[in-house]
Amino acid sequence: VVGLVATTIDIGLAVILLGADWDPWAADAVALGLAATVARLLHRSLTLRDDPYARWIRLRRVFVTVVVIAGLVDFGALTVGRSLLDGLSDGDAGSWTVDLGAKLAAVVVAGAVRAVAYRAFLFRVIRREQDLPSRRPVPDGDIRVTMVIPAFREADRIGETVVRVRSELGAALGADIEVVVVDDGSPDDTAASAEAAGADCVVRLDRNRGKGAAVRAGVAVANGRTVVFTDADLAYGPTQAAALVHKVEEGYDVVVGSRRHTDTTTLVRAGRLREVGGRLVNLTTHALLLGQYRDTQCGLKAFRSDVARPLFEASTLDGFAFDVELFHLAERWRLSLAEVPVEVENSERSTVQLLRDGIRLV
Repeated sequence: VVGLVATTIDIGLAVILLGADWDPWAADAVALGLAATVARLLHRSLTLRDDPYARWIRLRRVFVTVVVIAGLVDFGALTVGRSLLDGLSDGDAGSWTVDLGAKLAAVVVAGAVRAVAYRAFLFRVIRREQDLPSRRPVPDGDIRVTMVIPAFREADRIGETVVRVRSELGAALGADIEVVVVDDGSPDDTAASAEAAGADCVVRLDRNRGKGAAVRAGVAVANGRTVVFTDADLAYGPTQAAALVHKVEEGYDVVVGSRRHTDTTTLVRAGRLREVGGRLVNLTTHALLLGQYRDTQCGLKAFRSDVARPLFEASTLDGFAFDVELFHLAERWRLSLAEVPVEVENSERSTVQLLRDGIRLV
């Protein structure tokens, strides 16, 4: 609504002033200035009044800079548009239809420039915020690390996964760890196999709800000061989680593995279809997120416990796109975030269905 009001003011006032023989530069400047002022006031007082995370409307210097850049583009497009349409209308430069058509085109071009400019400025702001550890006190809890493992139809290998995670990660950290397995509605004996292997807690979902729902359920019962989740196929060896834990203990709120990191090693490549699909997912998320992360879908992530609980409680997506929502919430909540390289050994078996889940992500 605010955008519609501001756009109406911009176009309507510009056409009226141009029709009154104002200088095009002055007419466009007055129309843009009034529209931008009204938009900012309405956003601050109405639509974004209770949203403390809307950085762009509260950063006055960014707002003014983007308005000026978009204004220059708007005037340039308006000038070119009037000239072109004037030639098509037998030289009737004063015609309101010429001015309206030219201004509409200018608004579209300037709007695109405005969107790109905001993303560029906010990218720098968000990256600067995320790169600094929070330095908050260590969360409460007697357990150092909880490993959450979502599992679906993993009866044949979840037992080995539990044993390896406990022994290898425990040895790497020099401490006992809590292992939580979430059976995502499996029709087989996944839950029983996890219990037999010694998982500290096995959560059973009544139906297959998706990885996001499974990890959320695991985080809800986790007791560790740092909460990590990884895939049941251990595409990322258990000891790799230690690097993420150390980064969290250095003060980062969120630490994520990245398969696109320059230091990442791929031991076994994914199938061609999965690899292409993964890259398309990352391209899509670049349009949704501001941080320009190298890899949102890596299955190895770690969180401070006092960050993990509210973060997952606020999340709503149950499928594989839940990772993207976590990044979005981390940006909004101004959480610090670090990316680390991983060694990945892709499994031929996957619960991700690229076409279906890709459509859901979009």
